[in-house]
Amino acid sequence: MSSQPRTPIRHALAALAAVLVLAGCATPPPAVDTAALQPVPAAFKEASPDGWTVAPPADALPRGRWWAVFSDPVLDGLLQRAAERNTSLQAAAARLAQARALQQQAQAERRPVIDVAAGAARQTQPLLDNQPATQGSLAARLSWEVDLSGRLAQAAGAAALDAEAQAALLQSTRLAVQAAVAQAYLALRALDAERAIVADTVEAHRGTLHLTERRLAAGDVAELDLERVRSELAATESDALALERQRRLLEHALAQLLGEPASAFELAPGAGFDALSLPGIPAGVPATVLARRPDVAAAQRRLLSAQARVGVAQAAWFPSLALTTSAGTASPELGDLLRWSARAWGLGALLSLPVFDGGRREAGVAQARADFDTAAAGYREQVLVAVREVEDELASLQLLRSQAAAQERAVAAATRATVLSGARYRNGMIGQLELLDAQRSELRNRRQAVQLRGAQAQATVGLIRALGGGWEDG
Repeated sequence: MSSQPRTPIRHALAALAAVLVLAGCATPPPAVDTAALQPVPAAFKEASPDGWTVAPPADALPRGRWWAVFSDPVLDGLLQRAAERNTSLQAAAARLAQARALQQQAQAERRPVIDVAAGAARQTQPLLDNQPATQGSLAARLSWEVDLSGRLAQAAGAAALDAEAQAALLQSTRLAVQAAVAQAYLALRALDAERAIVADTVEAHRGTLHLTERRLAAGDVAELDLERVRSELAATESDALALERQRRLLEHALAQLLGEPASAFELAPGAGFDALSLPGIPAGVPATVLARRPDVAAAQRRLLSAQARVGVAQAAWFPSLALTTSAGTASPELGDLLRWSARAWGLGALLSLPVFDGGRREAGVAQARADFDTAAAGYREQVLVAVREVEDELASLQLLRSQAAAQERAVAAATRATVLSGARYRNGMIGQLELLDAQRSELRNRRQAVQLRGAQAQATVGLIRALGGGWEDG
């Protein structure tokens, strides 16, 4: 007789042991070797061969105020306004808050749940001649799912990686907004310098027009010379209006980046673009700066999250065990609910194992593995994009530097040619057509010099963004 009560206990322990054995046989999710997925080159083709080293990911390193390299207080103020009001940043911050809330929910699934309930019901009872009776209850219940297969732990880990990916994407959005504001502002300043050159040229053409009109009245030149000057003046005024249109469109785009209405935003024309500080790239830039790219870090964390969710899907094949306990009181009289004699309690355990689900679990594993493959391809693509962007900007800066030096020589020669042509024209040694050609050449070369300097500024910002926010090593 004494052995009979122990038989159910032994059976229960045997079932529990079988569950634990099955859980221990769970197939681990696919391993991730991010270095094998897409290796980052040890050196960049467009950089100095000995200027780069291999380094592990370092996306958590601070970026700092990278735009300070331009030494422009106006740019500092614009970036501060963008940090406070840019709508893309606000949306990215909200997505991060959502991911962290989901992470908290996933972590909460691993903790016990305590419920407190009170109730009263009045109903008829057939065994008592259908006489109505009142039943009151007051109870507390504790429930907890035992994570036999590690499903809840893997789900919580995946949610944590999702939150880390969103944090990296927020940093990536912040860097993108900063770069966009800086590039829009520098483009505006380049246009201001170009507009100043064209405005000076317009004034010079107007002076030439007045002089030609006087010379025509005196019979020194033909009417053809006057019409040439008028044509050149009108064409230059048209260029000035085209530059004004470009500037206004850029100003509107900058207002949107700052989170402000374009109708209420205006940036006063600036001067001194030639004196803008363009930082040089140090010779020994380490490869750790590329490892700081937040978009690459986000892609890597999405890959790891997809890996964890493969494990979650696989764990659906294994049993689940839920433990419950409750304690409270129950009485037909509400006044007796707090009496010791009305106490009630209960213990429970539920072991469940789906037997037939129509292929749902198998489809879930297949979907999780497909998501993993998608994330792996996305990670490889992001690394390739990062490397290409760095190579593009390095090549641009190298060639723009040489091009700008050649253009400076062209400006000096064109300026000297205009001076000499003006003197020869006043002395009657050349015609007006030759003078206008010299002036057009000087204007074209000056504008190209400004455009090249603007392109250098844009490429500098592009390189800073491509390297993850600067080239300082942490």
